[in-house]
Amino acid sequence: MPLLVMKFGGTSVADLGRIRNAAEKVRAEVARGYDVIVIVSAMSGKTNELVGWVNETSPLYDAREYDAVVSSGENVTAGLMALTLQEMDVPARSWQGWQVPIQTTSQHGAARFVDIPRANLDAKFAEGFKVAVIAGFQGVSPEGRITTLGRGGSDTTAVAFAAAFEAERCDIYTDVDGIYTTDPRITSKARKLEKISFEEMLELASLGAKVLQTRSVELAMRYKVRLRVLSSFDDTDEQSGTLVCDEDEIMESKVVSGVAYSREEAKLTLVTVEDRPGIAAAIFGPLAEAGVNVDMIVQNISENAQGHDKPVTDMTFSCPVDQVARARKALEGARDAGQIRYDRLEVDEDAAKVSVVGIGMRSHAGVAARMFSALAEERVNIKVIATSEIKISVLIDRKYMELAVQALHDAFELDKTG
Repeated sequence: MPLLVMKFGGTSVADLGRIRNAAEKVRAEVARGYDVIVIVSAMSGKTNELVGWVNETSPLYDAREYDAVVSSGENVTAGLMALTLQEMDVPARSWQGWQVPIQTTSQHGAARFVDIPRANLDAKFAEGFKVAVIAGFQGVSPEGRITTLGRGGSDTTAVAFAAAFEAERCDIYTDVDGIYTTDPRITSKARKLEKISFEEMLELASLGAKVLQTRSVELAMRYKVRLRVLSSFDDTDEQSGTLVCDEDEIMESKVVSGVAYSREEAKLTLVTVEDRPGIAAAIFGPLAEAGVNVDMIVQNISENAQGHDKPVTDMTFSCPVDQVARARKALEGARDAGQIRYDRLEVDEDAAKVSVVGIGMRSHAGVAARMFSALAEERVNIKVIATSEIKISVLIDRKYMELAVQALHDAFELDKTG
């Protein structure tokens, strides 16, 4: 039988009524002739509640016990989904990660997949079961301990099962009806995309779009798993939602497919750093060790070069606002250890990142000029610029973020399909 993977996020299984609604969608796919692997998240809000209980009980918790507690939310949902399907006369049973078994590394809280053996599930499908309901977000380590995959891990679980079982498609059900050209809350002109390439979706996810978890898109791109993002709350058919697929499936795409943003960004500048071989490694090595997610990087000649007997430079980079304290501590530690020298660290915590993304950029010139002209017309000053083959990102003052998104959406005519 053809096989389909269906994943339901926390808002889609928030209560018994929504679980039944999700089960109806599963039953409809079974009626179409599919065997179905269903991946479920914890009911909305439950994971945060469990994490809160762990932190209250033991602020310096054992990561193994953290995983044992936090993974339980998905187990509850999986059991309830299987029971609901059984009440609908659909042959179904639930599986926890260790029962499959979903084999992962031992990195508790951020485990990675090692293997998903097919034998146990294949045997159940052969017995006549039509649906396997899998608790997402979890697996089992080589030591036999429960592990979790980090936030958004259920998306990654779904893609991993679709790859392992060679599923026809992986449907991600959420509270939105697809991928939009930008956030519809910022501009009413945002348009739902029928298709988007893996590369574009990966860029949008990494740049701030919250619809799909970045690791899940990376995995889908590697194994060519066709993803469909659609709403749990609308009537759906095979044409619903947005298909995330290989670039070859998209006949003709616009130069720019979407505008993404990240609101909570900070700009940090090390003033008058030594300009010598290895200085970048000396700066960004300690930041990486401290878990600081550095994004945009610019190095330029320092305005304060006079008075220094050796060449100096200024080094600017961006990171999430909530990582500024960690970054400051790491850089001060590197200076105290004699790894780097700088006059001062300037921090701007009132920044936002806005990006345009599109595979069409590869074959079209002038995208940057068009982007910068649109921002200039709105008198939006650019602090930092970063580019890749299919992306241009700028760091701007946070107060201009929504204006910039709207201006770029208009400039590239993303409300139009042609």
